[in-house]
Amino acid sequence: MNPEPLSAFDVLHDGTAVIVSDTSAAFDQTRCAYRWLHFDLATQGLTEWCAAMLPPLAGRALLATKTRPHVEINDDGLLATFRGVNFNEGAALEDMVSLRLWMTDKLVVTVRKDRVFAMEDLAKQMLTTDVPPTPARLVARVTENLVARIEQVSLDLELRTDQLEEAIYDNDSGDVTTLAPLRRSVIKLRRHIGPMSDALKSLATIETVLISKKLRHRLRDTANRATRSVEEVHEVSDRLIALGQHIDLNNDTRLARNSYVLSVIAAIFLPLGFLTGLFGVNVGGMPGVDSELGFLILCLAMATVGGVGYLILRWIKWF
Repeated sequence: MNPEPLSAFDVLHDGTAVIVSDTSAAFDQTRCAYRWLHFDLATQGLTEWCAAMLPPLAGRALLATKTRPHVEINDDGLLATFRGVNFNEGAALEDMVSLRLWMTDKLVVTVRKDRVFAMEDLAKQMLTTDVPPTPARLVARVTENLVARIEQVSLDLELRTDQLEEAIYDNDSGDVTTLAPLRRSVIKLRRHIGPMSDALKSLATIETVLISKKLRHRLRDTANRATRSVEEVHEVSDRLIALGQHIDLNNDTRLARNSYVLSVIAAIFLPLGFLTGLFGVNVGGMPGVDSELGFLILCLAMATVGGVGYLILRWIKWF
C-alpha cells in the first residue's frame, strides 16, 4: 500500500516542480533533479513504505513518536529532526511541533506529527516558480521557514514583556496575573529552541557532499538567526524574573510599611486601652462617678496621654 502524502513533488532540471501521484514509482533522473515527499506520521501504510524505500535508521527516525532536534549523517543521506512553532488551533505556541527529515542527492522525505505551517508554505512555493533547485536548498528553505516563525514568536514575547515592564515599573499598574503564564511560555519555548539552534549549527558545519560550500553560508545565517532568538528568549526570561522580584519586593515593602503603621498606632493606644479598662471596672470607689465633669476629665486625660505617647515615639524616632 502506498501512503498518501500531504505533498509530493518532482523537481525538474528546468527549475519547475510537478505533483507526484505515485510515491513508490521511480522518477526519471534524466528529466528530474530530485523528489520531495511530505507525510503525516499517522498516514496508513507509511511504516511499510519506509521499510521498503529507506535505510532502517532513516525509517526509524522518521517514524519516531518522540524526537529531539539533531542532525546526523547515515549511509549516503542526511537525517535531521527540527522543531517549529505550534500555530495549530487550540494549541500553545510554545508546545512546538516536530519535523523529521531524510535527504539524499535525489530524495527528500519529511514527516510531521502535527500540522507544520512552514511546510504548507513550502508546498505553495513549489507550485510557483520559486522552487529550490537541489535537495540541500530545499532543506535550507525548510529551516528558514521554521526560524522565521520562531523569530516572530520571540519578538512577540519581547514586546509583551516591554509592555508589562512599562505598566509595572513606570505606572505601578498592569495585570500581574499575566506574569506567571508568560514565564511558563518562555521556559517551555527556551527548552525547545535551544536544541533547535544547536541542530542548525550542526547542519551548517556537518561534513557531507550533499551540502555545498556556498550553501553553508546560508545555513550559518539561519543558525545565527535561531541563536539570536534563543538569546532574546533568555533575555526575556531574565527580565521576567527581575520583574517578579520587583513585584515581590514592592509587596514586601508595602506589607512592612503597613505593619509598621499598625505598630505605631498600637503603641499610642496601648496606655489609652489601659485607662479605659481601668475606669471600666464595675466596683465602688471609682473617682468621678458622682461628678458631672468626670467623663470630660477622663477624655482630656486620655488625650493628654495619647499626645505624650506620640511625642515620646517621635523623640525616640520610631517614625
